[in-house]
Amino acid sequence: MTSDPPARRRPRAVPDTASGDAGFDDLLQVLGEQLGEATQSSDPRDRRKLKNVTFEYEPEHTAVHDMAGGAGYSLASNWFTQLLAQLAVANSITKSQLCVFLYVAGGQQRGTGIAQYTQQEITDGLNKLAAQKGGKRITRSTVNRAIKALVGYKWVEQLGNGLIQLNVRLWFHGNSTAQHAVLENLAAQHDRDPEAFPHSIGPDVQQDQLDLDFTQPPHYGRRTG
Repeated sequence: MTSDPPARRRPRAVPDTASGDAGFDDLLQVLGEQLGEATQSSDPRDRRKLKNVTFEYEPEHTAVHDMAGGAGYSLASNWFTQLLAQLAVANSITKSQLCVFLYVAGGQQRGTGIAQYTQQEITDGLNKLAAQKGGKRITRSTVNRAIKALVGYKWVEQLGNGLIQLNVRLWFHGNSTAQHAVLENLAAQHDRDPEAFPHSIGPDVQQDQLDLDFTQPPHYGRRTG
């Protein structure tokens, strides 16, 4: 006498839920059982369908920045961008200081905050259009004075051998992970002094010079962020 074979276990439907992986194992089990049934039975009455199951797919992130020019893009502090404009209007920085900083900031190597320019290369780069049009040019000695002023403002730091470290809290070409790594490295180099580079940003000017109807005045002369 033989016993009846055990009844085949029927797959159960997986409810539509947003509980993450909780129903995923059940879904795999049902799919596996259904695939097994498909090979053993051709009778459609023996088949079960999955009901109320939702499949979600991650969208592919293929969009890229569409920026003018072929030199990539940089990310700047909104506060600092407004401060630059305020300082220029208030004549609290010179035209040469502004031009030298912007030229260097636009040439930084991605993920490092470092630009590689000699003072002569900065001079030649700034004079490129003026040379074509026969206009007034900046001199190397003026570039030298501007860099010294920018170092005093803690906007840049000279590393030697034509390397210039940008203050990456003001202007940085790269993602946040890379920026934090640069900041950690700078903190270690300056004994984690809260007043050293890249903090305590200058120039130190009178507030009434910068009161130009901005809703959020800059916090110059102290640590930001």
